[in-house]
Amino acid sequence: MPENSGVRGVKSAARTVALLELLATRGDRPARLDELAKDLGVPRSSMYQLLQTLVDCGWVRSDTTGSLYGIGIRALHTGTSYLDSDPHVRTARPYLDKASDALGETIHLARLDGPNVIYLATRESHEYLRTISRVGRRIPAYAGALGKALLAERADDQLPLPEGTLKALTDNTHTESTTLLADLAGVRERGYSVDYEETVSGIAGFGFALRYDTPAIDAISCSVPVARLSEGHRARIVEVMQGIRTEIESALSPAAGAPDWR
Repeated sequence: MPENSGVRGVKSAARTVALLELLATRGDRPARLDELAKDLGVPRSSMYQLLQTLVDCGWVRSDTTGSLYGIGIRALHTGTSYLDSDPHVRTARPYLDKASDALGETIHLARLDGPNVIYLATRESHEYLRTISRVGRRIPAYAGALGKALLAERADDQLPLPEGTLKALTDNTHTESTTLLADLAGVRERGYSVDYEETVSGIAGFGFALRYDTPAIDAISCSVPVARLSEGHRARIVEVMQGIRTEIESALSPAAGAPDWR
């Protein structure tokens, strides 16, 4: 729980959330009891009891031997409910389809979450697949078009960046704040971000912040293999995506009485 929330945290709840988030980050790598207890600094007996409770509830699953643990199907149900109940995601979906049809490239919708962006919707190109862009995947905001489009909406001294050197995802990822800040200045000037093989080698991206919130927390992007990124195609991508951004923003003007989610 954030230190400035003014509310005393519930230790068992915080421990449960930390466990689920740890299991989620492991993807297809199941964990053993001892690993989880060590990583979270929890006594082995307490971790075992917590795991069994979550297994019984469907939030965690275990293998037939009862020695390996992974995220459970209830997490999928909750994640799907989040997407289905969010008016921004629901409204943006047909516009993502429109952009995909117009460009034939992969289109994304993502949301800023602390120092990362999380993919909320994706329309894959029929020409290639990007497994990194699946819904729910978390990417450092400084490393790609979506994140840089959203970081550029904030002052340089208010950027949600990790401490120290930035971790490289490819040889082109920004690892120093000075180069990142120079890039963000260019984003503000041109109105959209460019990711040239910073997240995935061989892939370029163009990101556009959706300004129905201030500062923007959502963005859309178009990804394209650099091998077919001609100047004409680049200009077409920017033209179409700027139009799609305008349409989404117009469709998502604040509705009276709607919750202001934070």
